[in-house]
Amino acid sequence: MIKSTTDEINIFKVAATYIGTVVGAGFASGQEVLQFFSAYGLNGVIGIALSTVLFFFFGYTILLIGKSLNVKSYVEVVRFSNGKIIGTIIDLIITVFLFGALAAMIAGAGAIFDEQFHLSPLWGTVLMAIISLLTVITGIKGVINAISYVVPVLLVSVFFIAIYSLYINPITSSDIQISSTLEGAAPNWFISALNYASYNLVIAVAVLAPMGAKAKDKKTLFWGALLGGLGLGIGIVAIYFSILTNLDIVSNVEVPMIMIASKIAPLIQLIFAIVLFAEVYTTAVGNLYGFVSRMNFIADRFRIWIIAASTIAAFLVSQVGFSAMVKYLYPAVGYGGLLFFAGLLYVWFAKRNQFYV
Repeated sequence: MIKSTTDEINIFKVAATYIGTVVGAGFASGQEVLQFFSAYGLNGVIGIALSTVLFFFFGYTILLIGKSLNVKSYVEVVRFSNGKIIGTIIDLIITVFLFGALAAMIAGAGAIFDEQFHLSPLWGTVLMAIISLLTVITGIKGVINAISYVVPVLLVSVFFIAIYSLYINPITSSDIQISSTLEGAAPNWFISALNYASYNLVIAVAVLAPMGAKAKDKKTLFWGALLGGLGLGIGIVAIYFSILTNLDIVSNVEVPMIMIASKIAPLIQLIFAIVLFAEVYTTAVGNLYGFVSRMNFIADRFRIWIIAASTIAAFLVSQVGFSAMVKYLYPAVGYGGLLFFAGLLYVWFAKRNQFYV
């Protein structure tokens, strides 16, 4: 396993890795934003603001705990924040979801191949499984590098599509009316925003915790978490408005953002499809790395076999379909992740002197 030195984990890499771990198939495709924010009309903007604040605060807290305890796995952070009994429950939730989210990323790759390249989704799922497996074999350094290189390209692409889309098709009152007819991922915008931040941090903790241990100081973690949270919030806003102004054509497709890109030009559609595939890859490797790191009770000599077995199993589960997994798996895990939120709040106020130094 390749190790990285502390001076390699700078503010940019913390922010980019944070963003890249969260913005996978669901985020960048627009499917998550559609179900968790756009479905609530203008209230979705308030929900995005709330999620952004939660991303910064809880992300920073996880990074700090990871550095203070010098953790090698997210399990140590969970046990520190939630205790042995509840921590074990949350550990199980996170472990299951890391695997499920990996399967969702593989399924998302298949959806891209199907809808955009008009190829069998099997090719997309197989390719995603193989390249994710090969990256994770290199360890945390390979995961962080893979994520940090792709994120800037994705954000620039999302902003371009959002600005152009709003320019040629401004939001109207009818768009707001259509949004009120959609079924969101939660009963209201507030719960949806909490749920969205919760399940995404359940994913991110697997990479944030060990990355925090490798950063050189608290300042790096603070600014990395702040820029990461803001980057996520701005990216969500861009996708939100793109979807809201095109609800009539994207409400029933697997990959809304590529459908929007297709209205600009076929070349833009192709470029974004490639960028989206790359972003799905960054989240897949983060999920696979986190899941495999949980198996630290297994000897290192079996690590490659564990990575391979986990990837194959996730490939098989991915056949359920992408949008179905976003609709049912993600909210369910989000509710469980609220326990983790509660534990992090507790340690911030009651145990902060043990890690905030």
